[in-house]
Amino acid sequence: MLERFRTATTGFVRGWAWASLVANIGIIVTGAAVRLTDSGLGCPTWPRCTDASYVPHGELGMHGVIEFGNRLLTFVLVAIAIATWFAVRTWRPRRPRAMVVATLMALGVPLQAVIGGITVLVDLNSWAVAVHLAVSIGLVSLSTVLLRQTYHPAEWYPPTVPTPARTLGWIVYGAMWVTVMIGTVVTGAGPHAGDPDTPRNGFDPVSVTQLHADAVFLLLGLSVGLLLAYKAVGAAAVAVRAATVLLAVELGQGVIGFVQYFTDLPILLVGLHMLGAGMLAAAATWAALESRTPASYPKVVQPAATV
Repeated sequence: MLERFRTATTGFVRGWAWASLVANIGIIVTGAAVRLTDSGLGCPTWPRCTDASYVPHGELGMHGVIEFGNRLLTFVLVAIAIATWFAVRTWRPRRPRAMVVATLMALGVPLQAVIGGITVLVDLNSWAVAVHLAVSIGLVSLSTVLLRQTYHPAEWYPPTVPTPARTLGWIVYGAMWVTVMIGTVVTGAGPHAGDPDTPRNGFDPVSVTQLHADAVFLLLGLSVGLLLAYKAVGAAAVAVRAATVLLAVELGQGVIGFVQYFTDLPILLVGLHMLGAGMLAAAATWAALESRTPASYPKVVQPAATV
């Protein structure tokens, strides 16, 4: 394993990029589990679990175990981020852009842990929770950027589709962010705030849910437009496929969202919706980036081996 880190191949880096993506989506799901089980203050302080101990004790019960378990997963993310950084560092030929992405990922994980700690210290304030999720969505996007780079022989290509289609891809990406962040407002107004005593944000749940639904419909419409635009301008097949996958993820998210609303927010469906949020961020990132994928690649000359 150490030898593979010294001379990292594309496949080796790809494996760590996949691990980063899965882990960053996974922490969104486990964070949702903490909130949905009312375990957000299972460890009532940070960085310790209690004022006297770093680990939960019997009086905290299962809520303490769940919250502490989620904190432990942060160390897994840190280990994966560090391993990914070292793999990219020894990846040949050198890819400076990939190195920047890996560095941001490595810095983002501890930042996420600090924001999580602040969230506990402010008693799960809904706006702090929203920032906490936003950083996770950003890390999912960065992981997707790095993963996509491992599937292309060159680090960067000039745009290969007309500017309007390329711009639409990034508008879709921005709409994804708006939709997800409005979803955090809905969460702050709803019943699953992480602890029974946590105050809600004061918004009318029905009104903000309708706003969230409107954002979803806008995102769906823009994504259909992106798929048609990619087809119309002769974009690479992988770009069309990425837009198709994005649309499929959005439709799945929409179905889960409507069902959970009309069934009084069962925790299983809410958890699946959070998983979908991570998948949506990855799909939107990939679809936007595919505007730079050429229909056919120029021949890549590999560096000669040295003895």
